[in-house]
Amino acid sequence: MTLLRDCWYLALLGRRLKRGRMVAKTMLGEPVVIGRRADGEVFALRNICPHRGMPLHHGRLEDGGVRCCYHGWKFGTEDGRCTDIPSLTDEQTFHLERVRVKLYPCREVQGNIWVYIARNGTSKETPTDLPPVPRMPDIGERGPRFALSMDFACDIDQAVVGLMDPTHLGYVHTSWWWHKRNRKPRLKEKSYVPFGNGFRLERHELKGGARPYRILGKNVTTEITFQLPAVRVEHIKGDRHSVVSLTAITPLTETTSEVHQCMYWTIRGLGLLCPIMQRLARTFLGQDRDVVIRQAAGLAYDPPLILIDDADTQAKWYYRLKQRQLECQEQGKPFKNPLKARILRYRS
Repeated sequence: MTLLRDCWYLALLGRRLKRGRMVAKTMLGEPVVIGRRADGEVFALRNICPHRGMPLHHGRLEDGGVRCCYHGWKFGTEDGRCTDIPSLTDEQTFHLERVRVKLYPCREVQGNIWVYIARNGTSKETPTDLPPVPRMPDIGERGPRFALSMDFACDIDQAVVGLMDPTHLGYVHTSWWWHKRNRKPRLKEKSYVPFGNGFRLERHELKGGARPYRILGKNVTTEITFQLPAVRVEHIKGDRHSVVSLTAITPLTETTSEVHQCMYWTIRGLGLLCPIMQRLARTFLGQDRDVVIRQAAGLAYDPPLILIDDADTQAKWYYRLKQRQLECQEQGKPFKNPLKARILRYRS
């Protein structure tokens, strides 16, 4: 299992990290501590003290640094350099600046905290010339109205392919408020084009399912983009308001993933509906999680898998894009999208 690096991954919702607090995360198999300083800025460090291996999140934040709970070594949150070793005496010479903890680029954008995982492993050098952090369209700097995160017991490839699969809805998401069982599949025809390091379902009018979106105004349309490593954005807008849905998948290890679902909208007065909408979203995402748990029993035998056109074309595109990105990183070449515009037809 190959995990894409040199990418931004969503770590957690910003409002879940208070000032002066730290949270331990595993991201792509690496131990990371994410914290918020007293001035509100976020940071991310390798969650291991280089002295005796103590996870740093057990320590505390003080004066712009993280102090280890074991022997009090302190590391700056801006560069990861050691700034204090309490056990040293005045006559002892030890160059503190030679001791560093790896610093991860960390940004808080539109209410979410993103961490950049580079290919240089445990190198303490911070990457430069970083790509932009993923941003949601049409919602300014506001944070998500509601968000949830859920662990999936599968690798990131299965999580991505499962969530983008357009034909599982009538079999996995069967609820009174969504799809009824045994509903006859309908013919779908969708136009896709290359977009960045992914692809985009071109903007089109919402017809049969547009009724719930009348609150957005007239001429309600939708557009869906997917970009590596695993960021899906659906932008629904009318002539008055917009709704944006973000799904971002972060691999915790080679065999487990964390799926983040965030919802943004420009409509005032919907705050009272957030608990209901969050419960429905949790049910919906939980159905996806449950099906990959069942799927794991079959995948344990490493069976050959059959992907068909056009229903599985998006899955094929994902694997092709990922392979191209890995090749470009290995060769030091800029990424060139290998996909072509195409209309996909399937029943769902």
